[in-house]
Amino acid sequence: MTPQLQAIDLSCRRDERCLFEHLNLVIEPAQIYQIEGPNGSGKTTLLRVLCGLSTQYSGHLLWCGEPMVAVKAHYLSQLLYIGHSTGVKIALTPRENLQWYLGINGIKTACLNQTIEQALHRVGLYGYEDTPCYTLSAGQQRRVGLARLFLNEAKLWVLDEPFTAIDKHGVAELETWLADFADQGGSVVLTTHHTLSIERPIHRIVLGG
Repeated sequence: MTPQLQAIDLSCRRDERCLFEHLNLVIEPAQIYQIEGPNGSGKTTLLRVLCGLSTQYSGHLLWCGEPMVAVKAHYLSQLLYIGHSTGVKIALTPRENLQWYLGINGIKTACLNQTIEQALHRVGLYGYEDTPCYTLSAGQQRRVGLARLFLNEAKLWVLDEPFTAIDKHGVAELETWLADFADQGGSVVLTTHHTLSIERPIHRIVLGG
């Protein structure tokens, strides 16, 4: 089976300091990968490289066996990246944030408002659709960002500390979503300080070791 995403001999330096070098990764369908390492080991940098947000590296990236530079548009259409920040505009409501997200990503869906309401319901924000995000708690704002998981047909989720500010119930829900996505053939690459309690294999990629 051809890997979804492959990194070959990947190296990255920042301010004359080597974050990682000669790194080889194979991201297979229907699997969950956790990137581990101490603070400053390059976990977020690696995610940004994999997502095409940073070009400060050497090595090669392949998507479905093809060089990333040749298929980048297709790759980005299959990728959902949620960074350490929620990516939520606090002056907007949850509904407006998701409308904006769908618009800038060119994602078209029938029954737009119904689709957004269903996504917000999934993340526990039923009744908050039209509440300005600056009035929401940090955990609720995180949930607005996570609602994007249910508005996208991506095959690869790349998540940087997705459990930040989430309560115990929310953690269990997010773990279920990750497992369900992998069960359906999707790939997950994430960083987290949280100890995952998912009843399926977690492939660990250790940096700075």
